[in-house]
Amino acid sequence: MMLILLSGGAGKRLWPLSNEARSKQFLKLLRQASGEPESMVQRVWRQLTAHKWTDQVYISASKPHIDLLKSQLGEDVPLIIEPQKKDTFPAVALAATYLHTCVGADPAEQVIVMPVDSYVEEHFWEKLQDLRQALLHSKADLALIGVTPTYPSTKYGYIVPITSTMDSQDSFSYYHVASFKEKPSETQAKALLKKQAMWNCGVFAFRLSYLLDLLKKKGLPTDYEQLLQAYATLEPISFDYEVVEKTDRIVVVPYTGYWRDLGTWNTLTEEMNVQTVGRVYQDGDAPNTHVINELDIPIVTIGLSDTVIAASLDGILISAKDKSHRVKDLPLEWQQRPMYEEKRWGTYRVLHYRTTTTGTQVLTKILHIFANKNLSYQTHQYRSEVWTVVEGEGEFVWNDQLIPIGPGDVLEIPAGTKHAIRASTDMEIVEVQLGSQLIEEDIVRHAMTWEEILLQVRSTGSVCDGQ
Repeated sequence: MMLILLSGGAGKRLWPLSNEARSKQFLKLLRQASGEPESMVQRVWRQLTAHKWTDQVYISASKPHIDLLKSQLGEDVPLIIEPQKKDTFPAVALAATYLHTCVGADPAEQVIVMPVDSYVEEHFWEKLQDLRQALLHSKADLALIGVTPTYPSTKYGYIVPITSTMDSQDSFSYYHVASFKEKPSETQAKALLKKQAMWNCGVFAFRLSYLLDLLKKKGLPTDYEQLLQAYATLEPISFDYEVVEKTDRIVVVPYTGYWRDLGTWNTLTEEMNVQTVGRVYQDGDAPNTHVINELDIPIVTIGLSDTVIAASLDGILISAKDKSHRVKDLPLEWQQRPMYEEKRWGTYRVLHYRTTTTGTQVLTKILHIFANKNLSYQTHQYRSEVWTVVEGEGEFVWNDQLIPIGPGDVLEIPAGTKHAIRASTDMEIVEVQLGSQLIEEDIVRHAMTWEEILLQVRSTGSVCDGQ
């Protein structure tokens, strides 16, 4: 049995902390039992590790999330990278061809797919074994997990079972599925509960051969490289719409335990163990009010209740808890440059960005590079950079010359210059970019690891003593 975790989406309902570069699953707003902060993806990975699942787990992710996943889960986390975001059907199809072509999985292998940000109890992972058994026993094409509803929600999709077809085994039971209903009205949701309908939590299983056959019927390649080449032509559509709702033989395994979709500030704050994060000052009268502050200035609240305040370099949200989901419907600039990003080597935040009267773009950042981490060996065509070391020590490579650096050093990097840096201790650097195009695509990487970079330096014999 193999597991694919889907790590897509921008999490617009958790603006301003969540954006295209830092989706909701990467926000470190949850707490471990020790009090250590962790993100949703770190929580799921910790649970999987505890249940010894990670040997057969792959994460389907888009390119902008590679650094974040490696930073939070480790350099060796197994990734299947989408060349562009397309929705869940293309992502699952690409992952299936990867397992078939690159991993060599048997066509009879069972594959379970689920969101990477599921908030579940520990015993939920045992339910995945029931899902596997239900798929085997029923000979269905798809098996789903359905969550027993606690109220008539209008935010979730519903699975309507054929209640007369319940099949119970020694350790599990399942129903055949009659129909689906996506995000009903409250009246419809109440009627669905009377039919013993379950919330669709987005967890499903299939035999690898089933999906490969489906791709063939659609005229799509089952070879990973071929599908990768054709990926741009695929329609962006959900797996539910493209596959689940068109499949006849489906069973659902009921789950009565705790499950939450932490997709809004209202639901996420219910699972936070603290009311405030960052520089926040609340008076004593703040029932059900949460404040998350990533800014360097304080936020003060007086007499607020049932409110969420979230502040980042991208903006400030002040909302009634039960209305916070409506932020995704506002006409905000969702594609604007991220002002804060977490990378595999550390973090950066934007201090200033503007275009001069001559058309030159100027961008100022603060880089925080973790000890023993390095930036890739790279060049830029359209911009120059000036780095000023504020704190920490490390090594700087400039056109194959290795130079020790420390606080006060100013490093000038003209366009076309090969450069990289490694921190011996935590480092803080002020970076100023100037050029006609300040875009992520203006990066040519010559090496990624410090070992690879040193091989290039040693091959030229260019090692400076810093004097």
